[in-house]
This record gives sequence, structure tokens and C-alpha cells, in this order.
Amino acid sequence: MTSDAGERLVDGYALVVFDLDGVIYLIDRPIPGAVEAVGRLHADGRAVAYATNNASRRSSEVADLLTGMGVPARPEEVLTSAAAAAELLADRLPAGSAVLVVGAEALRAEIRAVGLAPVSKADEAPVAVVQGYGPQVGWVDLAEASVAVRGGATWIATNTDRTLPSGRGPLPGNGSLVAALRTALGRDPDVVVGKPEPELFATAARRAGAGRTLVVGDRLDTDIEGAGRAGLDSLFVLTGVSDVAELLAAPPERRPTYVAKDLAGLFDPAAVVRVPGPTDAAGWSATARDGRVELAGAGRPLDALPALCAAAWSVPEPLRVHATSTEAAQALTELGLTA
Repeated sequence: MTSDAGERLVDGYALVVFDLDGVIYLIDRPIPGAVEAVGRLHADGRAVAYATNNASRRSSEVADLLTGMGVPARPEEVLTSAAAAAELLADRLPAGSAVLVVGAEALRAEIRAVGLAPVSKADEAPVAVVQGYGPQVGWVDLAEASVAVRGGATWIATNTDRTLPSGRGPLPGNGSLVAALRTALGRDPDVVVGKPEPELFATAARRAGAGRTLVVGDRLDTDIEGAGRAGLDSLFVLTGVSDVAELLAAPPERRPTYVAKDLAGLFDPAAVVRVPGPTDAAGWSATARDGRVELAGAGRPLDALPALCAAAWSVPEPLRVHATSTEAAQALTELGLTA
């Protein structure tokens, strides 16, 4: 690892902010090594927070879920897009205002908790629509929201994640439902609250006070971009949605500071790399030419990433990756790339 923060990556930061789905757990089961990693942070006395775009659970419910998995967590350590959306609406609307909720019961509870009145039909005269993920959201909900927005209601989306991770691969997320309403209305939401907007991360950093903050996420388009917008360093882990192919094709705003296979990268210098790096280092050499990135040399597959990122990010368009040695072909395969 190339870092000026100390031998262990985590030693350079006062606060570590985790995304949840794809980083700490997958749906309702902890990702291997996650419980141990958070336990080590607690043992070190390091501040921890959790920022999630999932609007289907309240902060207290998320804290209970984490604790049940072996990760002791307090509600105040959890920042959800549902709570943030409710707070935003409470700042903008008079107490008791009707808000049409498209999403899970947790989102309705957050709206109620800030003194607003959750409703489900357009004829209840809502002054705003708040849309978050809920597994039971269907056509009727979207139709009511469409009528309300066309009638002048402000449209707030908790987040626009296109997918959410599952044991069967990515499934439609709130962004897919927002896209359906966007198509019907012919316009975007008035406000998107969750990542990649910076507020969840910025709020966590403010709460931590002095010291640097590291954001850990599995999605380049939400976690990593959101960290960048908040001016924070980020660690991209390969345990969730985004993969190495997406990393090499990432535009500047979605490029992380560090990459690791999993949360072991927080503690093991050999398990994390800083990107981009030199195009010729750690036994690897990467060159962009003739519409492709050529990888040559030998070494640990993870150590090839800094060179691959440097070469791929040096050109305006994503390039195919090609191996020029047997070792390079094996490394690309281990990284999930086609040689």
C-alpha cells in the first residue's frame, strides 16, 4: 500500500463511515470478516458511523439489526436517507403538512416523527411526495405519486440507487422506481437526498469533530462519488455491487482513494492499494495503446490495480484489458476481468 498515513490504513483516520448493504452485510447476513473488522475498530477506540441509502429501516432498526449480527451499534451512529429526507421536509414545510409517502413503513415513521402527516393518496392534498425503497411499492403507489406531483407537490427521492445487492445478484433499487416515475412525469425529482449527494457523509464527519474521515463503500456511483463530493477519502471494497471493470471505466468523480478486496484492507497493508499508482511498479506494467490496456509482468493480482487504473484513466474512453503474459492473464482473471 502507498500511504503517508501510517502502516495501517485505518491509523490515518479518526472516523470510519461504512455503507451497509454490500460492505457490512448482504441483505440480512454479515459479510465475512465485517463483524471482526468493526470489532477491531471499537477495540482501538476509533469512531464508527454507518450511512445508508436504504430507506426501508429506521436508524434504531438498523442499529438493532447490526447489534443482532454481532456489531454493537447505537441509533445515533446510523444515518439513513429516510431520516435525512424527513428532516429536510420538516425544515421546509409547516408542522402537520401532508406528505405522500411512497416506500416502506420506516419512511412513514420518519415523516411522522418530524411532525408531518404521512398520507397515501393524491386526493389527500399532499404538498410533497417522498419516495424511498420499499419491497411492496407498486403501480398504485407510483400512480398516486404521479398525480400528486403533477398537481404541484414537491418530489423528494431518498436516493437513486439503480440496484441493491442480494444473494442472487443486483436487484432493482429505488433508482429504478424513481426512473419509472421520471418517465411518467418527464422530469427529475426536485431533490435527491442520499448518496451520491454529500450530506450523509458530511453529517457524519461533522459529528466526529476533529480528525480525518474515511468512507468505505462498495458502489462507485453512490458511496465513492458521495465521499468525493464531501471532500473525503474513500476505500472501495469488492464485496458488493461495483467491480474492477467498473472501476477501470470510472469517470473522475467516481474514483476511490484506495481499493481492497474486503475490510481486511483497513488493517493489513498488504490487502489494500492506493489508486492510481505508477504504471510500472510492484512487478506489473500497464500501458494504454491501440484501444486497450496491456498488462505485463507478474506479482499479486491486487498490486496490478494501481498500474491498471493509471493506464485506463489516462485516456478519455474506457479500454479493453489485455494480458501479455501468463501471469498477467491469471491476475486479470482473479480480478474478474477478461484477459
